[in-house]
Amino acid sequence: MRAACLQICTTDEVDANLEVVSHLLKQAADEQARLAVLPENFAYMNPDNAAKRRVASEEIPNRVLPFLAETAARHAMYIIGGSVLLPGAGGKLRNACPVYGPDGSCLAVYDKMHLFDIDLPGESYRESDLIEAGTRPVRVEVDHWQVGLSICYDLRFPELYRRYAVDGCQLLTVPSAFTVPTGRAHWEVLLRARAIENQAYVLAPAQIGAHPGGRRTWGHSLIIDPWGEIVARSEDHGRSEGELVVADIEMERVEQVRQRVPALAHRRLEFRGASVRSYRISCQCSVAGSWRSRYRSPSSPRTSK
Repeated sequence: MRAACLQICTTDEVDANLEVVSHLLKQAADEQARLAVLPENFAYMNPDNAAKRRVASEEIPNRVLPFLAETAARHAMYIIGGSVLLPGAGGKLRNACPVYGPDGSCLAVYDKMHLFDIDLPGESYRESDLIEAGTRPVRVEVDHWQVGLSICYDLRFPELYRRYAVDGCQLLTVPSAFTVPTGRAHWEVLLRARAIENQAYVLAPAQIGAHPGGRRTWGHSLIIDPWGEIVARSEDHGRSEGELVVADIEMERVEQVRQRVPALAHRRLEFRGASVRSYRISCQCSVAGSWRSRYRSPSSPRTSK
């Protein structure tokens, strides 16, 4: 299956953003891509919460979601819609990833589970002030591929992706808007780790450049195979017209890697019911520097000498 990742620099102008996305999706269709994945917040970025609420209640349901459905049907392709803001509960919003099939139907919606509340030098983020966290993983079938959905900061939580692998996913998607400091330090290594750990393809479309309010994102969109090899990457020029990253992904490659190193079959711990046994360690050091250590289970009796 041919897959495409879109890399763009989203603004606070919905029409302009959709025009860029429309052009790239047509290009993906012309290149025979069956699946296209958009980055996080592809339709709108602005730090103003009131503006976000207006877009979530008006622009997204009335314009952006129909755009995704119509474009998927026009090009007969699957579209994983990065993320959009939707109304949530208790006055908050959802950071949601909608998936559309080649007939234009909505196949699934995943709500971002892990929210970006961090402090970096010179910049802080409190996503949970506005967004309610999702409560469950979501996987969807795309032409016989089982696809595990996630968004950006989810990448730092390997248990989510292991859950997908155990549930049979061969493909993981990580639409993102990584900051420049965290992207430079961690983006590629985390993506490759998730691919290697779970022996699955990873599609990681990203935002790039300067956005309204001064936020800057890292870009470096990647497609990674189950062995952790990068099979396609963006050129990261931050072009206003966006950039397309395309690669062929093969189910045979997943099977080959999983047979070569059957790590998933060798797991010893399950998600629930496996407790961690605690031990206390005491060390005795002599003046000369030699040492002895004793390992004792809390439940084992003390021994006297």
